[in-house]
Amino acid sequence: SDLRKQEERGELLQPLIFVLLVLCSVLLYFKVSLMDPGFVKPDEEVKEGEGEGQGVMIPQIPGDIKLRRCGYCLVKQPMRAKHCQLCQHCVRRYDHHCPWLENCVGERNHPLFMVYLSVQLVVLLWGGHTAWSGLYFEQSWEWLQHNIFLLMSFLLIFIFTVVVLLLLVSHLYLISCNTTTWEFMSHHRISYLRHSELENPFDQGIILNLWRFFC
Repeated sequence: SDLRKQEERGELLQPLIFVLLVLCSVLLYFKVSLMDPGFVKPDEEVKEGEGEGQGVMIPQIPGDIKLRRCGYCLVKQPMRAKHCQLCQHCVRRYDHHCPWLENCVGERNHPLFMVYLSVQLVVLLWGGHTAWSGLYFEQSWEWLQHNIFLLMSFLLIFIFTVVVLLLLVSHLYLISCNTTTWEFMSHHRISYLRHSELENPFDQGIILNLWRFFC
């Protein structure tokens, strides 16, 4: 492969960057999967206007919509929070529960989740290109027998690349609208969205939405 040829010539910069990217991807995976996504603690007091979304929401919400108490963990939920039955906690700015991470994606780890997806996409694309550069095709049964596992790995890389790319693009779109996967999928069931005069009262424009999320 290209990286192997560079290593043999003593050009170690690109092989080293590739290894560091793979290591960074693994570390980000464990960081996002093990960190607190924004669990609502039982002893926290929810104050008026607290949280990322409430200051934006309050002017557009009818006065009869109150913060509700969770029926499972009995904490008073901040706006945009949701109880995850798999994690057994309410999560601030709940987006979704990721089965690959075995953790929720919420207020605290959502930005890092986006970084993880970006690094993972670069690793998949670069890994696929590197493997392809070392493959030479021959029209023979013996060649196919020797390369069947490599061809299967290409298929897996392609599938994971499509999945990660779709995830990254869909999340960037939702972030640019200042909404979450849960709010996007369950808009009709969420009281503060269903009774709001605006379709998405959190939206403050693409630039400000991205700035508030990442910065």
